[in-house]
Amino acid sequence: MFTHMQMTPVHLVIAAVAAFLAGGINSVAGGGTLVTFPTLMALGLPPVIANATNTVAIWPGTVGSLWGFRREFAQTETRMRWLVIPSVIGGAAGALLLRITPPNAFEKMVPFLVLFATVIFTARAPIQRLIKSAHPEAHRTKKWFVIGLVFQMLVGLYGGYFGAGISIMMLSALSIFGMTDMLQMNALTSLFSLCINGVAALLFIWASMVYWPYVLVMAIGSILGGYGAAGLARKIGGDRVRVFVLVVGYAISALLFVKMLR
Repeated sequence: MFTHMQMTPVHLVIAAVAAFLAGGINSVAGGGTLVTFPTLMALGLPPVIANATNTVAIWPGTVGSLWGFRREFAQTETRMRWLVIPSVIGGAAGALLLRITPPNAFEKMVPFLVLFATVIFTARAPIQRLIKSAHPEAHRTKKWFVIGLVFQMLVGLYGGYFGAGISIMMLSALSIFGMTDMLQMNALTSLFSLCINGVAALLFIWASMVYWPYVLVMAIGSILGGYGAAGLARKIGGDRVRVFVLVVGYAISALLFVKMLR
């Protein structure tokens, strides 16, 4: 368990504000992890501990998201819920992989992971256009079902290991199954995120990888952000929120690469 760091009330406020912003961003555009994870690192947490703490702290926000899409979720096909299984397996495998990854090795991967998540977020619009133009009936075979299960397990693996950008990847997985209703797809991605992050969070807690002083304030901030900041973000406009996330993501990536090269 990591315990060696100086923490002040200002640190807690910064973590809570970051989580609040992430909650609002996630409810409108996604990508909130690109705000909270670098913030925890900036506050002094080692990358592995920051990643695990972020997963546990932000997880309650997925509960609220699933509740918000409960009507759409009730309308989804029963077979889609089988994706819970590869989500849980992949999330657990990813969390265990992070557990055994040497801290120095993970620290070297962080700039690439943040950049990868930002690029995935950048490609969100083309991916959604591809999803909308898919031919649903052509994807309702056993072959596509198996491909979808494998793809979702890989998404779960990545989600349990790092997590940023998994909502976009899961939309791709659902398109493999021929889904085109975006609200129903968002409902399912909320469920799968709940599973992936939930099992990862349990394993991180079991392995004593979580820095608890930040968890409560960030969980509260994330939930409040999902309700309060979402309204403000909608007034500002989803496009502007996405631009903000992209600027943050690429700026953080650049800073991390510069730090790594020193």
